[in-house]
Amino acid sequence: MLRIGIIQLDAPFVQAALSGYSDVPMRLLAREYGCPYTINEVVLDRLVAQGGKRMRRMLAVSPVDHPVGGQLMGSEPEQFAEAADLLVEMGYDVIDINFGCPVKKVLGRCRGGFLLSVPDQAREIIRRVHDAVGRRVPVTLKMRRGMDDSTESERNFFSVLDAAFEAGLAAVTVHGRTVKQRYIGPSNWEFLARVKRHVGDRTILGSGDLFSAEDCVRMIRETGVDGCSIARGAIGNPFIFREVRALLDGEPLPPPPTISEQRCALDRHYALMAEHHGEALAGSLLRKFGVRYSELHPCAKEVRSAFLAVRTPDDWQAMLDRWYGDPAQYPPVERRTRPEALIAAGASWSCEPAGA
Repeated sequence: MLRIGIIQLDAPFVQAALSGYSDVPMRLLAREYGCPYTINEVVLDRLVAQGGKRMRRMLAVSPVDHPVGGQLMGSEPEQFAEAADLLVEMGYDVIDINFGCPVKKVLGRCRGGFLLSVPDQAREIIRRVHDAVGRRVPVTLKMRRGMDDSTESERNFFSVLDAAFEAGLAAVTVHGRTVKQRYIGPSNWEFLARVKRHVGDRTILGSGDLFSAEDCVRMIRETGVDGCSIARGAIGNPFIFREVRALLDGEPLPPPPTISEQRCALDRHYALMAEHHGEALAGSLLRKFGVRYSELHPCAKEVRSAFLAVRTPDDWQAMLDRWYGDPAQYPPVERRTRPEALIAAGASWSCEPAGA
């Protein structure tokens, strides 16, 4: 079980906010594979107020997409609070504040992880957002373990963390890397254990290096965090959610998804994309997901290239028929515990929202 304020989840894991990925189709697919709570891709506070067709599509909430969190990024406390209020009006069940993005462009505009270096400003944003919406929905925070490995950075981290819970926030997600690390090097799970001991019975979710179901369960058991936030490990791999559930229920790890099971997930993802974005765009928008899906296929390199070549709905169908048609023509599917493409993508991964 995992509690986020008034929201009770039946499993201690969530799908993280993923820029350019965690739209309605990805979130709905994650739910169908067992994820109890999902978070929309991060959006800039000022763009929420501006509205527009693109922003309405990005912020859409399906009637079956609950509970769902809306993650905000910005730098001005008043703008943050106004955007949080608008997201609640749009139907979001939780407001999540982003103090974790390490992208250089974001930091240069005093957003995301930069706010960990200015704790007074960070605390004011937390207070304003909670004052604006905290009586209606839970407010949560995503942060990294500091700007760098300095003593001052750690002191600022715990100052912001304590202020978050004192203000009434329902939960905090902590990524085990510093802002300066970006996605390079290991996530420091020992730090997560320290954080959990520090806050006691308050809710902490851990993040970082969760590429398999075993990783998720190990993080929870080794660090004592209340749950885990699955990010890159969920892209093109909705199967991870049912696998984590099985392990937490004391069941054996399910076998890796067969070619047929992968085809079912891809067909469903395409249908959701076509419904939300239109069929003309569905195939091309799924290419970036396809790169991740390909990691599960026995012929990963060739399938990755095939996904990248998709341009039209016909291309998509032809690619699926070619690579996911007859399972008998491929070697058995083997589990990739730590997909190499995900690890290699660490240095170039971006949490930057559109329009940042």
